[in-house]
Amino acid sequence: MSGKKIFTLSLFLGIWQFALSQNIYVRGKVTDHATNETLTDAVIYVKEAHIHALSGENGAYSLSVRKGVYTLSASYVGYHTKEVKVRVDGDKTIDFELESNTQLNEITVSSRAMDERVSSVQTGLEKLSAKEIKRVPALLGEVDVIKAVQLLPGVQTASEGGSGFSVRGGSPDQNLIQIDQTNVYNASHLLGFFSIFNNDVLSGISLYKGDIPLKYGGRLSSLLDVQTKNEAPENFQGTGGIGLISSRLTLEGLIGKKTSWLIGGRRSYADLFLKASKDEALNKSSVYFYDLNAKISHRFSDKDRLELNAYYGDDRFSAQVGSFDYGNGAGSLSWNHVFSEKFLAKTSLHLTRYNYGLKSDMEGARASWVSSITDWMFRIDISQPISDLWNLNYGVSSALHRFNPGIVNVEDYEKIQMGSNKALEHNAYISNEQQFSERFSVKYGLRWSLFQNMGKATVFHYDSHYQVSDSTVYGAGKIYHTHSAFEPRAGLMLKLTKTSSLKANYAHNVQFIQLANNSASGSPLDIWFSASPNIRPQQVDMFSAGYFKNMKDNEYEASVEMYYKNMTHVIDFAEHANLLMNDKLEGEVRTGNGRAYGIEWMLRKNAGRLTGFVNYTLSRSERTISGVNQGKTYLAPFDKTHNVNIVTSYELSKKCSVSAVWVYATGNPTTYPSGRFEINGEYFPIYSGRNEYRRPDYHRLDLSFTYIPAPDSKKRWKGEWNVSVYNAYSKKNPWIITYNQDAGSGRPYAEMLYLFGIVPSITYNFKF
Repeated sequence: MSGKKIFTLSLFLGIWQFALSQNIYVRGKVTDHATNETLTDAVIYVKEAHIHALSGENGAYSLSVRKGVYTLSASYVGYHTKEVKVRVDGDKTIDFELESNTQLNEITVSSRAMDERVSSVQTGLEKLSAKEIKRVPALLGEVDVIKAVQLLPGVQTASEGGSGFSVRGGSPDQNLIQIDQTNVYNASHLLGFFSIFNNDVLSGISLYKGDIPLKYGGRLSSLLDVQTKNEAPENFQGTGGIGLISSRLTLEGLIGKKTSWLIGGRRSYADLFLKASKDEALNKSSVYFYDLNAKISHRFSDKDRLELNAYYGDDRFSAQVGSFDYGNGAGSLSWNHVFSEKFLAKTSLHLTRYNYGLKSDMEGARASWVSSITDWMFRIDISQPISDLWNLNYGVSSALHRFNPGIVNVEDYEKIQMGSNKALEHNAYISNEQQFSERFSVKYGLRWSLFQNMGKATVFHYDSHYQVSDSTVYGAGKIYHTHSAFEPRAGLMLKLTKTSSLKANYAHNVQFIQLANNSASGSPLDIWFSASPNIRPQQVDMFSAGYFKNMKDNEYEASVEMYYKNMTHVIDFAEHANLLMNDKLEGEVRTGNGRAYGIEWMLRKNAGRLTGFVNYTLSRSERTISGVNQGKTYLAPFDKTHNVNIVTSYELSKKCSVSAVWVYATGNPTTYPSGRFEINGEYFPIYSGRNEYRRPDYHRLDLSFTYIPAPDSKKRWKGEWNVSVYNAYSKKNPWIITYNQDAGSGRPYAEMLYLFGIVPSITYNFKF
């Protein structure tokens, strides 16, 4: 390198170092004064400098200012704003402990910073706290995270009562679901009627609709980030409830001054009622679910924290003829370390496993079938807030996927094992957020993904008719195919006034793992399979833009967001595909293109005795896949033109409150028989093109009443009664529609099966 170049480089580095030396950093943490729980996305505002920052996942924030005297304020929905005046002549640490505002209704629409929807660059983000979720009227009294998510704009239910959901025209398997940053492959209990998440152990959820943070990937449509409580209270405490179908108990506390712990459990008990039956078949039957959550966190110092999270849940069904069970396990070990005021890192190890099994106990036909998917993941995430122009986040991750599609044992026969296989997935990312002024901010970044198929495996080769033409066997540990992809993402925010802004976003997402399931209800008999030499990874380019407005000191929020998604290599299956126990599953797969577009309106009321939101989504989702519907474009299974959600909560008094939910949606696309033909007196149906018709429109009203006998009691034990009614006017919404024909005339007719009429429930909740 020439002397001139060395001088230029040294001069540049010197100027850069001098510029950084002029900045003084104010850092700290925002917590709840009563519980010491960290508050994510609280707004810290510097009045004189007209700059602000949002607290992160652990409640921490960082600001860069010049020397001087400043007024700092911290604000959060449902809390009193706290303001301090400080002289800043060197790096400072200022923590804020915010007190709950008892004048506000306990149930606000979302847990987030007061003006986050206006001032942040993020688009397509919806948040709900555990308290908000609790107020949503529940099916059989079981508070459900997924049911609350299904009420958000741009989210469609997959089926009546189910826990599957579609986001902005995507399929349910295009949603990445995580609990404490660990992937979950099946989030349902009782065949989808309830989710696996115990609301008592949660602090809240965040749903990212397409604009997924760069540290995460692997799905096209959304990220549902479920967070358990961050901190334990100062004293030992417990929460729980007793309902019609299940009961739950959560305990949390401290060990010394540096270690906090939490453990929560939940179990249904329909099996106990069956055992009381006089019918011998019912007496020997069982149906129940249970789950356990555990968390322990230890602070070695102000710079080091070690955290262990664990979840395990299982569903079991048994009768005289056989049994069926499925369950999830998820765990993580993470170390948070502050290397310096400008360098924070999180290192974590994650394990997740989803498995299911079937057993037949009939004489002469004893058989079993087990299947599973297991992931090990290691990741490092680094946050480096240098200045308003350089707020860097970057990191790497590496995962080992193990797919076991099925092992079948039949009595007196040789064991049948589907070919299990493995894959490695590596990722690296870097992102930056720049605040050029109080009115204009941008964020941008790049994610790189590498997916490697690894033996031992047998790869089949298919001809143009999807028939096996050859196969290749790869030895154990042999990497035999690699996919790589770059995923750029960018967004900007332009503040029009102090209370309104415009935002725009672009995201390119790639998905390497997908689900083989031809049931909209989300059957637990799911087979996850990966991209391979025969199947290219799914990809999407999504464009979104929106206008956001706050009114009456953030009491009201209004927004409108538009989006357009262009998808390539999307997955569908051939007509009458055989998806279960098929070692040539890739021969049933068809790939093509898709698009989805729509507009979402939302109006929220955050404060006062009456709170809630109203949203309306107008959308369309289509697929064009060679080999499906004769190559003609057809509606995606989860396309719903119109979707309306109204969620309200009204505080009658300190003792009594009522809540209501009303939903309306266009019926799901479906394929109907459109004609028939006769052969020798026997009639056969002729079906329409794929999804040419629709089911009847869906609508439902849910009601809830909560009574707190002694809201001002000073006793540690506090209780409340909740009475809820699901489907209050008994709308018979179709779950399954079948088609038969009269035995004599051959005249066809349809039969509708619906799940729920009016479903009342009562639950007693307590806290001590």
